Amino acid sequence: MVQITAIEGGFDLRIAGRTILAHRSDNPSISLSCGNPQVTMVRGNFRLSDAPVALRPLACAEMQGEGQWLLSSADGSAKAAVTLAPGASRLTVRAFGPEDRVTLDFTLAPDDVLWGGGEQMSYLALNGRKFPIWTSEPGVGREPGTPLTDQASADGSFAGGDYWTTNYPEPTVLCSGGWAISLANTEYVELDATEAGRLRVHVWSGEMAIDLFEGAPADLTRQLAARFGPRQSLPEWALGGAVVGLKQGEASFARLERLIDAGAAVAGLWCEDWVGIRETSFGRRLFWDWQWNPARYPDLPQRIAALKARGIRFLGYVNPYLAVDGPLYPEAVAQGYFARRLDSDAPYLVDFGEFDAGVVDFSNPAAADWFAEEVIGKRMLDFGLDGWMADFGEYLPTDLRLHDGDPMQEHNRWPVRWAEVNARAVASRGRTGDVLWFMRAGHTGVQAHCPLLWAGDQSVDFSRHDGIGTVITAALSSGLVGNAFSHSDVGGYTSLFGNVRTEELILRWYELGAFSPVFRTHEGNRPDDNLQIDSSPELIAGFVRWSRVHESLAPYVRHLVAEARDAGLPAQRALFLHYPQDRETFTIQDQFLYGADLMVAPVIEAGAVMRKVYLPEGAWRHVWSGQDFASGWHNVPAPIGEPPVFYRPDSAFADLFAGVAA
Repeated sequence: MVQITAIEGGFDLRIAGRTILAHRSDNPSISLSCGNPQVTMVRGNFRLSDAPVALRPLACAEMQGEGQWLLSSADGSAKAAVTLAPGASRLTVRAFGPEDRVTLDFTLAPDDVLWGGGEQMSYLALNGRKFPIWTSEPGVGREPGTPLTDQASADGSFAGGDYWTTNYPEPTVLCSGGWAISLANTEYVELDATEAGRLRVHVWSGEMAIDLFEGAPADLTRQLAARFGPRQSLPEWALGGAVVGLKQGEASFARLERLIDAGAAVAGLWCEDWVGIRETSFGRRLFWDWQWNPARYPDLPQRIAALKARGIRFLGYVNPYLAVDGPLYPEAVAQGYFARRLDSDAPYLVDFGEFDAGVVDFSNPAAADWFAEEVIGKRMLDFGLDGWMADFGEYLPTDLRLHDGDPMQEHNRWPVRWAEVNARAVASRGRTGDVLWFMRAGHTGVQAHCPLLWAGDQSVDFSRHDGIGTVITAALSSGLVGNAFSHSDVGGYTSLFGNVRTEELILRWYELGAFSPVFRTHEGNRPDDNLQIDSSPELIAGFVRWSRVHESLAPYVRHLVAEARDAGLPAQRALFLHYPQDRETFTIQDQFLYGADLMVAPVIEAGAVMRKVYLPEGAWRHVWSGQDFASGWHNVPAPIGEPPVFYRPDSAFADLFAGVAA
């Protein structure tokens, strides 16, 4: 269905009955250039710049064979081969000379809407904006010109971020016109939709490889899921009840018991501080040496066994770096498992904010095997952990030496290597599908290894670009590119410059978390400054109620897990996946379909007791009142405790949904 056809002066690339790339001598769609990249990193926050020279449009096109073209500049000094193999759907552009930048312009219809870009936090539709594809810290506030963002960047670290900064970018784009593209490149890419009628794709490489797909949005999502690999199932035990995040050492167990005594449904206890803590100016962080810290959790093996006997799993934390003052660091140094400095064989150290850590070099098979077996396998799985946050992955600097590969090409691939290490460790114990581990960083290929995303470190507020609402956009955008399951830190994470949680925020985040595949709370980076889920009777009561709601939805979530595995559709879905003819759905990013039968419109504005909700074609029943609503826009009452949620009355799960309000 993908065709490349000779036209006078060039060629057309056609898919879904449309020309999506028109290359003409008087209007070339492909050009080459050379670049001089500058990459600056401060604590995982990146800024990239380039000085492209000798931009050469490839105006001359000569057909070499079926699906093969030789392009050259007007003076013949720059040349590239364009190939679309017969019956295939991968387009390649390869420069013959020193050019190391390829730019390609796709043609858009006036009403085309674009989605994708990996896990985007600010915008579901890409139109009108440019999205750099480079995994990084997302930033604090993510809106330059606002106090929170500007304060975070005041030290010159650009830690405030912007609308496009994300842990998980991906060079994949879906078009409402019935086609999608996905680059095989791991180098830096720009997806530029700022100009009407054009999607410009620019890659820092002399070769670009693009896979092409045709179909309606749901079909494209299924095809992309198949391209990236089979979806991992969520553990059965994680579907009912909440995973309680506490990090107060031994006192965490007594706090958990109070929640259980109050009636909470609990699936797991997540103590990221199982490795010990490190207090910094940022807040309460962890001691980055991935093994049990007996001083903080004296009787942890017995505690884990006792909880598991009651059906409650214990989860921890790990990341792919080792602090220089931990016992694992010299072991890894002795074996040569760290990435090295450019000027010596000494380990390259990254400043993580008041402490340094080495970068375990996963391009070295021996280092990857060691981390999977000796760290995750023996010190975590064999110790008794049933899950963990697999944090970071986006920090790989570009000014170091790897065992194998160019850091500029490996940077975006690093989260995928990190996911492979985790998946290999779990598989080595025969625990795939039973261990709950989750990541925030990603790029093309992470889908085949990581069973669950989490949306990263949102601010503890309702802010437009870094608050509670961004986790909805994150779930919808990542779900389009093969990630079946997403969730968030209930309550948010980042508390800086006096920005602290309100009771309203936590109660609203409960409501969102209950309609997520996994409902997991977090104490945040400054737990002593912030309200927690057990800080007041009202917060405890809210947690109990919504943990029970999450538990009651377990039969439906099992259905969504099976659907993700068999059909490639995510649990939380953009509305247009089921209503591709309804253009009203194309840019809605603050509500979602939970499967096909539930419509969830979380309240994400402070003080709101009413919100506007769009209901697509068909009948919808309000969960809390039982009232039936027609399709269209509605102003729906939304007091705390009753977020707008609707279900299909003819759903096989209608009785289950009706019982949520009981």
